[in-house]
Amino acid sequence: MVNHKNYCFFIIAILLAVFTNCTSKKKLVYFNDTKSEIASGTNTNYSPTLKSDDLLSVIVMGIEAEAVKPFNLPTNLISGNNIGGYTQGAPTPPGYLIDGDGNIDLPVIGKVKIAGLTRVAAAELIKEKLKAYINEPIVNIRILNYKVTVLGEVRNPGTFTIPNERITLPEALGIAGDLLITGVRKNVLVIRDIDGKKTETRVDLTSKALFSSPVYYLHQNDVIYIEPNRAKINSSVVNASNVGIVISVISLLTTIAVLLSR
Repeated sequence: MVNHKNYCFFIIAILLAVFTNCTSKKKLVYFNDTKSEIASGTNTNYSPTLKSDDLLSVIVMGIEAEAVKPFNLPTNLISGNNIGGYTQGAPTPPGYLIDGDGNIDLPVIGKVKIAGLTRVAAAELIKEKLKAYINEPIVNIRILNYKVTVLGEVRNPGTFTIPNERITLPEALGIAGDLLITGVRKNVLVIRDIDGKKTETRVDLTSKALFSSPVYYLHQNDVIYIEPNRAKINSSVVNASNVGIVISVISLLTTIAVLLSR
């Protein structure tokens, strides 16, 4: 009978070892089908488009310092802007909010419609309007509330403000501490707002097709969700309250197997 018990326990141990080590390398390693060449279709010239509810920093400079003062926010309001790195939970600095009609209201020159333009195009438009007041104006625009949200199976989920307004999906996951071992890498969800409509895109981090995906470069307010794998879902079902029941059932099944094998 002892031999039969040892035999059953040996079989169970082998089965557990097989099932706990059956995750393939391709399910865990990112971009495992990439070659040395750059994936075709990669967009390396992405520039965000301004839209309603973007909060902008608009700084006007010129040859005469006194002449540009009326066109800028007071220095005590803009001195606290954080432009050094990615931030989480930091207060939003003051700036110019694009209204529902796509306008910002600037000192002296009034409302300027810039929604739908890139930062460069918006700066050129404002510069043209400033030429009536300033010689050779220079306009610098930044999006102060450019942020992305990473949720789910990552080490540090949250909403992150992006200082350079240009971030890729892998970079956002890196800021969030990378995926946990329990995160599904082949079915990452990116939720995006396009003209008031929510769109959903699924991407596979293990494939080089990610580089040509429309969500490789993230947009303002994108939400990335990493879903848990089957093991994580199952483990949440088997909680501390029913572990004893599971152990009892396993013991009962083992005993039955021993008796039947005699």
